[in-house]
Amino acid sequence: MFNRNLIILIFSQIFSFTVAPVTVLLSGIIASGMVDIKYIATLPTALTVVGAAIGSVFASYLMSIKGRKFGFIFSSLMNSLTSLLASYAVFNNYFIIFCFANLILGIGLAFTAQYRFAAAESVSKQYIPTTISIILLSGLVSAVVGPNLATISKNIINDHLYVGSYLFLSLLTFIPFGLFIFFKNEKNDFEKKVIQGRSYFALLSQPRFLQAVASAAIGYVVMSFLMTATPIEMHVIQNMSLNMTGFVIQMHIFGMFLPSLFTGSLIKRFGHSKIMYTGVLILIICIIINFSYQHFYNYLVGLILLGIGWNFLFISGTSLLIISYKPEEKFKAQGLNDFLVFSTQATGALAAGYLLYLTNWQFINILCLPLLIIVSLATWYADKIIKSQMKNIR
Repeated sequence: MFNRNLIILIFSQIFSFTVAPVTVLLSGIIASGMVDIKYIATLPTALTVVGAAIGSVFASYLMSIKGRKFGFIFSSLMNSLTSLLASYAVFNNYFIIFCFANLILGIGLAFTAQYRFAAAESVSKQYIPTTISIILLSGLVSAVVGPNLATISKNIINDHLYVGSYLFLSLLTFIPFGLFIFFKNEKNDFEKKVIQGRSYFALLSQPRFLQAVASAAIGYVVMSFLMTATPIEMHVIQNMSLNMTGFVIQMHIFGMFLPSLFTGSLIKRFGHSKIMYTGVLILIICIIINFSYQHFYNYLVGLILLGIGWNFLFISGTSLLIISYKPEEKFKAQGLNDFLVFSTQATGALAAGYLLYLTNWQFINILCLPLLIIVSLATWYADKIIKSQMKNIR
């Protein structure tokens, strides 16, 4: 199963994905000190997700004509230079430039999100869930390296808090550039254009494709909504320390990726739908814990469960997606999926800060429940259609 491309993707994921935990941990806190209107403090974080949504289509198209190697090298350089721009913005207290830098970092994350597809394409069909799990599991190292380096380096520039954090992020995101020099494009990786295959409507009309997108997209929007609000809720509103807040975010990211050790095996044993239902149940328990009491341990346990629920929904959705389209449609289908996933995630991130200040922590948790019902209904509908088709064949 392991090959050169997969190994390169695993190590590149470790360094490229540090953008996500550092952004989640710091951008809202930094923005809170830059602006007087506190409910827009999550705007930089939200713009990172908006950038990922915009970049998802761009990343798929660029790699469809230039190949994955070119796209991944390009994104590494972009992330590194943009981290320097973010450092400059923090040094000079430029909120608009900081927002712009976060937007571009989001576009870079859209390329990083394509690692899972590149990894799945490098192995045979039966190893796809396990391979996706391995790539996501690499995020565990990112969860340790990113926030810890950001915290350790935050004071290296005197009187300019967090400037050093983004300087170190620039170094980390440059490392994949050297790794991808040795990456090998698939033979037909960019011979088939993104415009080939069925229409977007035809793809979404397939029950399994729709189920896959709903699982990944709603899993992401719920996770993003609550995760984006957590640093503001804990550090700014509840006055908990940055170390406590950072620890909760780290454990949340562990919850996101540690289950990847066995999620792929669970999918192969029980099927995609049962894992999706389990993910929905875990997220409902998370919401109940978050709603009950605003204590450090509630945030900790709730955010860990939030990560686990996301993991089940995202991996099962992604692995189901890969087997629901034709080979010539891969860039088109992947671009559509990631655009929908990151667009819904952006909606959650954008709404998080505003609704948190407008209402409260309990209310934004309740808002997630209807979304989880949608995942369950999409899964039930897809299973029903497939069973009906199987009966007709018999």
